[in-house]
Amino acid sequence: MDNKEQFKPFIPAEKIVPEMTAFSIIMGAILAVIFGAANAYLGLRVGMTVSASIPAAVISMGVIRVILHRDSILENNFVQTVGSAGESLAAGAIFTLPAMFLWAKDGLMEKPNLVEIMIICLIGGLLGVFFMVPLRNALIVKEHGTLPYPEGQACAEVLLAGEEGGDSASVVFAGLGISAAFKFVIDGLGLVPSEINTPSTGLGSFKGQIGTQIYPAVFSVGYICGPKISSYMFCGGVISWMMLIPLIVMFGSDAVLYPGTAPIGEMFAQGGVSAIWGSYIRYIGAGALATGGIISLIKSLPMIVTTFRDSMKALAGGQGGSELRTDKNISMKVVVICLAVLIVLTGVLPQVPVGIGGAVLIAIFGFFFAAVSSRMVGIVGSSNNPVSGMAIATLLFSTIILKATGAEGAAGMKAAIAIGTVICIVAAIAGDTSQDLKTGYLVGATPIKQQYGEIIGTIVSAIAIGGVLYLLDAAWGFGSEQLGAPQATLMKMIVEGVMGGKLPWSLVIVGVVLACVVEILGIPVLPFAIGVYLPVQLNACIMIGGLVRLYFDRKKYASEQEQTRVTNRGVLYCSGMIAGEGLVGIVLAILAVIGVSDKINMAGVLNLSAGAGNIASAVVFAVMILLVFKFTLGGRKNA
Repeated sequence: MDNKEQFKPFIPAEKIVPEMTAFSIIMGAILAVIFGAANAYLGLRVGMTVSASIPAAVISMGVIRVILHRDSILENNFVQTVGSAGESLAAGAIFTLPAMFLWAKDGLMEKPNLVEIMIICLIGGLLGVFFMVPLRNALIVKEHGTLPYPEGQACAEVLLAGEEGGDSASVVFAGLGISAAFKFVIDGLGLVPSEINTPSTGLGSFKGQIGTQIYPAVFSVGYICGPKISSYMFCGGVISWMMLIPLIVMFGSDAVLYPGTAPIGEMFAQGGVSAIWGSYIRYIGAGALATGGIISLIKSLPMIVTTFRDSMKALAGGQGGSELRTDKNISMKVVVICLAVLIVLTGVLPQVPVGIGGAVLIAIFGFFFAAVSSRMVGIVGSSNNPVSGMAIATLLFSTIILKATGAEGAAGMKAAIAIGTVICIVAAIAGDTSQDLKTGYLVGATPIKQQYGEIIGTIVSAIAIGGVLYLLDAAWGFGSEQLGAPQATLMKMIVEGVMGGKLPWSLVIVGVVLACVVEILGIPVLPFAIGVYLPVQLNACIMIGGLVRLYFDRKKYASEQEQTRVTNRGVLYCSGMIAGEGLVGIVLAILAVIGVSDKINMAGVLNLSAGAGNIASAVVFAVMILLVFKFTLGGRKNA
């Protein structure tokens, strides 16, 4: 008897319950846009995104009970399937596409228009879904007892625990509303500064700076990631802002060093540590990030080769002939036709500037990395899936081929980023689809309906993501201190380097060496490298979130069930805070673009001194943290 015959899902195959309904489609589409926009904003700020599956599931459970007065676990599962696609597509897009915006600012090319962004993202997302369809039987069904799919199982557990009522959903909504209010007070009204800082003038000749942001979403990233990852990021930030910047200012005071255009001392006098960060530290961080991505890919190569080989072997075994509801996938005939059409369109559409050769590269890399991503998330989870490493490898290989075939300059650079974007989205969506299909397998969903749900989520998100990118770029600009866009800057650097563009290689190599040393010491490179790249104030806020999570993890509880309850509530509340700040960030971007933001901002009127501003910010931050304790420890004890 095989795994498929032994396993019995929560909803039997013979039972028909509401699943792909009008409400679940609309609700899922709305959440896809919300979490896609929120994760785009978050990823461009801190270089990391968070899974939307569980928050989407609990929001769905709460709304379906309140509005429809019914409880269908499969309807909730369909909502999270559609909703989580937005987060995955956004992650793939923000890792690469902002590079084109940065080149546009340099005068090298025009920005990609909304139609170009939509088509590139749509092709990547649909390829990710269709590449995953034939792998479902091989990875989800046949290897049910082998591949755990940690996020997929966690989401299934949340859905199965839906008998708790609306309490979990209320925690998410509370986090969303409270975070939105804090974000509007801090950045909208400007009533308190967004950072608590030591003086940037330093102590005597020491020109470092330390401080913390007070944003709820940044704090929440630290809480969700936990103390270890947070500490790695914080250490990277401390090395940049308390060691590298002071050394650059001290030794290069009168020097004009590329890419800076003025003496370092003058730059520091006019712009403080932020000026040094923007001109020098970001390149060191980019070198460390690139090295971290390559190292993670190299370390994963044995697993990548094994997983791809095993996936192909299992796939060769066929899709199975069962006619059960829980075994129905999109037919292979439809999948093959759709894949062929998408690959042809990739080669001929002017909005996807890759040509026939680029389309062939996308087909090869896309299928390979879709298979690898789908299986690897089943082993190590989405958080440890080396998508950035896959994107780096694709960019390096594609850029070398493009240059060798004569596609140089702006056209070659744009083609390389387009290929990288499609592959990044393919890997992200394939991983998300496999996690969602695992959740569906456990609860008894209909696979073909979930696959339709992924397609719906991809289409909706692809339409929306271009507008989000344009808004954020117009409001603050990619590569700025507000939106560092670390991965996109890294991809830009790689393409420029291969194409022969001018880069401060000495700074990049410093980052490479730093990453190698960190790897030798046994410290995870990618979070450390992100910390080197991003401002220390952001890393410190993440660290504070990690410390709060450490308190909850080590706190003594009456039972293991109580500890699980507190942990889940904390993660849900912080997921809500991320969504709330992301949404208000989009609203504030709209207000900035139409010229309203300056009129409502009171920072200039209040004109707080540095000391008074630090005190006011500390009070607001303390209140925010106290509310985390209240909503994490509160609620029904039997929830």
